[in-house]
Amino acid sequence: MSSDRLIYLPLGGAGEIGMNCYVYGYGPKDKERLIIVDIGVAFPDMDGTPGVDLILADIAWLEERKTLIEAVFITHAHEDHVGAIGHLFERLGEPKVYARAFTSNIARGKLAEYGYSDKVVTTVSKWPQTVTAGPFTVGFLPISHSIPESSALVIDMPEGRVIHTGDFKIDHSPQVGEPFDPDLWADVSAGGVKALICDSTNVFNQHEGRSEASVGPAIEELVRGQKGMVVATTFASNVARVKTLAEAGERAGRSICLMGRAMRRMIEASVETGVLSDFPKVISPEDVKSMPRENVMLLVTGSQGERRAASAQLANGKYQGLTLKEGDLFLFSSKTIPGNEKGVIRIINQFSEMGVDVVDDSTGKYHVSGHANRPDIEYVQKLVKPQIVIPMHGEHRHLREMVKIAKGNRFQSILAVNGMMVNLSGNEPTVAGYVETGRTYLDGTAQVGALDGVVRDRIRMALNGHVTVTLILDDENEPLGEPWCEIMGLATTGRSRAPLVDLLEADLEQFINRASEVTLADDDKLEQALKKIVRQTALDEIGKKPEVTIVISRLSA
Repeated sequence: MSSDRLIYLPLGGAGEIGMNCYVYGYGPKDKERLIIVDIGVAFPDMDGTPGVDLILADIAWLEERKTLIEAVFITHAHEDHVGAIGHLFERLGEPKVYARAFTSNIARGKLAEYGYSDKVVTTVSKWPQTVTAGPFTVGFLPISHSIPESSALVIDMPEGRVIHTGDFKIDHSPQVGEPFDPDLWADVSAGGVKALICDSTNVFNQHEGRSEASVGPAIEELVRGQKGMVVATTFASNVARVKTLAEAGERAGRSICLMGRAMRRMIEASVETGVLSDFPKVISPEDVKSMPRENVMLLVTGSQGERRAASAQLANGKYQGLTLKEGDLFLFSSKTIPGNEKGVIRIINQFSEMGVDVVDDSTGKYHVSGHANRPDIEYVQKLVKPQIVIPMHGEHRHLREMVKIAKGNRFQSILAVNGMMVNLSGNEPTVAGYVETGRTYLDGTAQVGALDGVVRDRIRMALNGHVTVTLILDDENEPLGEPWCEIMGLATTGRSRAPLVDLLEADLEQFINRASEVTLADDDKLEQALKKIVRQTALDEIGKKPEVTIVISRLSA
């Protein structure tokens, strides 16, 4: 009997939406050869991660085992699946990377930012072409989603066959990319599937998913009825939707202008890789300025309220010389990701103040999801007929509901969140152990751990303000002048109406004048005492206990 085992380990994306990173291993216990499926990012918010640029999965476990990594396979080019490849590539030991043409194009661009050549990414054709990576044989099985060339992965090893769906929906006319092919999926599953690792994002939606083809006519009707300029936003990576919007606008008699670097980059990548060959002719922002407003439709980035994107810039007043005004229409042809509501609502209100009409997705007429709803999830599970179903890509509530559905359909199932290693060998899945997981923050160009204290300190300063105290002592521990304070993020006056800085400096001077020789000679004791006084005085005056930095300088003769 073989001592080898097959393990599945999510490091991101299981228990959350975004930051997808999944590991499969096969071999002797603790010596398994590994492959990584997707390596994506999550996006920060000002409440919990102020100032952070991106959030990456904690790959410390993988980094310790980088000599065991055979390859990275990328299912599709969304940021939450490929966005971290450049940031983490070196830490992973620079493994081989495999993806289909469109995804390879995007991945190469991200790796090029770190000085890597195009050769580090290998482009693979769709199933039945396969790649051998150690004990694994992996093929890219076409699946419809909201970005071109999305693929499930067919992963074979001596233990059997695993199908990792990636993000998917059932769409027989996706406009861009391959339609869902049930016959192909049935054929791939005919020999038996050990486990189906399945997208669970829309598991609570009880309706069958709609096709991308159903959106175009409604958008055309909306655009045709407008007398001013029309602006529409969607995910830049949703090339099919961008094309749907452009074609609807063109049919309604408008010239199309793309605005936003990410959107232009995605369309360029689609054309370069042959995914897109008949996109409507576009005009430049300069051309727009000389045209009647009723003849123009702008397609812009920023569907999630991103502050630097084209939508936010237009809402702030102007972008590339163009402004919106009363009578214009702004369309959100997208769903707001949970957590992004504040940014989107801010933009909607800014447009409202301009007199611009805003149409969102509340009616469901102008957007369809890229993720399978519950009926479609159940359809795929019954089509594949796996021994085991494991949910991924979802919050805990999504994963838990998926387990209920799988068991109700008589499939074995287990709820695996980030850090839970599952043994897929044998007749039923079992927990093989737990790996410490967390988040790594990309803060500027530095990668910092979530527990390193950087973001925690930033939040504390944002909540409480900051005071810097400077004190100079001579070689006999006598103060040279009074201590002085600088405040940031605090009210300048409080209950007594006197300047806060004056009150702080007076209380500190009083303490220094009566402090013992022992305290004045000990930097640690002196620092703690000064901090305590600053916090107490600030609390009494303005009701805040600020963060305090003490600078003690000692001058020698």
